[in-house]
Amino acid sequence: MKLTIATRESRLAMWQAHHVKQLLEAQNHQVELMGMTTVGDQILDVPLSNIGGKGLFIKELEVAIAQGSAHLAVHSLKDVPMDLPSGFRLACILSREDPRDAWVSHRYGSLDSLPPGALVGTSSLRRTVLLRALRPDLKIEALRGNLDTRLSKLDKGQYDGIVLAAAGLKRLGLHDRIAHLFSLDQMIPAAGQGAIGIEIADDRPDLLETLSALNDAATAVAVYAERGVSRAMGGSCSMPLAAHATLHNGTLALHAAWGDPALKGVPLIEAKDQCTVNLADAHVLAQATSLGEAVAAQLVTKGALTHKTHPSPN
Repeated sequence: MKLTIATRESRLAMWQAHHVKQLLEAQNHQVELMGMTTVGDQILDVPLSNIGGKGLFIKELEVAIAQGSAHLAVHSLKDVPMDLPSGFRLACILSREDPRDAWVSHRYGSLDSLPPGALVGTSSLRRTVLLRALRPDLKIEALRGNLDTRLSKLDKGQYDGIVLAAAGLKRLGLHDRIAHLFSLDQMIPAAGQGAIGIEIADDRPDLLETLSALNDAATAVAVYAERGVSRAMGGSCSMPLAAHATLHNGTLALHAAWGDPALKGVPLIEAKDQCTVNLADAHVLAQATSLGEAVAAQLVTKGALTHKTHPSPN
C-alpha cells in the first residue's frame, strides 16, 4: 500500500513521522511524508487556551486527510483533543516513551535548588499548578514554541529553568539537556504524554487493519484511562488537569490531579483508583475509559471545577 503521512514540520514532529514511516516500510508499504505548518505552530505569543486549544496543532492535518492528499496523521497524543471531529478516529497508539516531565536548566540541578522567586518557563496550566504546589514562591511565565524554540529561549538566559516532556528530549537525542527527571507523583503527566497516536478517516477500515499492527495494547489501555478523566472533566489546554495510568500484572492504576492556576500554595485536588483488566478482552478500552470517568467523578466530588479557572498561567 502507498501511504502519505501528514505531519507538523517541527523537528520532534518530523522524528515521530519518520518513526512511523520506518515501521510501515518494514511492513512493505511505500510511505511519503507531507510536512505542514499548523495554526498552533504559527501563533507563538498567545497562550493556546486563549486561541482555540490544542486542536490548532492538528486541524490542517485533518483537512489533508479529508481532502485525500494524506492517508494518516501522526500526533503527540497529549496534543490531540479528547473528542476528534466527526469523520476521524484514532487508529492506533504506539508504545509510550518516558512519560515524565524533565527539569532543564544550566544553573540549577533541580527544582529544589532554585532560589526563592526564580523564573520558570512553561505554557502548560497543568505544569503551572503542579509547580506551584511544589514551590509557591516561584515566578512562572509563559513559554510557547516548539521544543527547539523553548530550549533556545532558555539558552539565551530568559529563564532560570524550564519544564519539558522527557519523551521529546529523549527522542531527539537530547538526554544531556535533562538536569533532573521529576517523579510521577511530583509532576503527574498530562493525559497521553509520551505516546504517539495515528489519526485516520473513520471510513477507512483497510487503514485501520493495516495500522493495528503498530498498536501497543498496554499503552492504549493506560492512555484511554487518562483521556477518560480529561473527557469527563471537559479537559483541554485550558484545564489544569494531570492524569497518568500504569498497567502492572493486570492492574490498571490511575492517578489524577486538578488545581487552580490563579491560587498559590493551595493543595492540589487528587484522586486515585484502579481495576483489573485483561488486554485480550474486547471491551478493555471501554473499561479503561470507565476507570477514568470514575476518577474524574472523585475529583469533582472533592471540589475540582468548583473554582474559577484562568486561561493564563501567569
